[in-house]
Amino acid sequence: MSTIKQMLDDLLTGDGAMCAAVVDSNSGMMLGSAGSGVDLEIAAAGNTEVVRAKLKTMKALGLNETIEDILITLGRQYHIIRPCARKEGVFIYYVLDKAKANLAMSRRKVQDADRDLNF
Repeated sequence: MSTIKQMLDDLLTGDGAMCAAVVDSNSGMMLGSAGSGVDLEIAAAGNTEVVRAKLKTMKALGLNETIEDILITLGRQYHIIRPCARKEGVFIYYVLDKAKANLAMSRRKVQDADRDLNF
C-alpha cells in the first residue's frame, strides 16, 4: 500500500511522465499532485467535468458499467484519467509526453497505482 505522495512519485518514474494528481471529483480539488508541464489546478477542475459528463452519459444510456480509464490524446501528450476503484469520487490524473511514453505501460502503471493507493 502506498500514500498519495508515494503513488504520485512512482507515477513520475514512468517513461514520458510529466505530472500526476489525485483529484476529488465531488469538489474538483486536488488531494495531491506532483510534476510540472500542466496547470494541475485547472486540469483537476476541468477533468472533474469530464468524469461527471461520462458518468451522466452512461446513466442515460442505461450502461451498468464502471469506467476503467478515460484517455485523451493530444498532439504531444496523453492524458489518462482513472477513477479509483476503492474510493468513490476520486480519480487519478496522469499526463505524459506522447513522444517518450509507452501508452500500454502507462495505463498499466496507473492501474497498479490505483490498486496500491491507501486512503
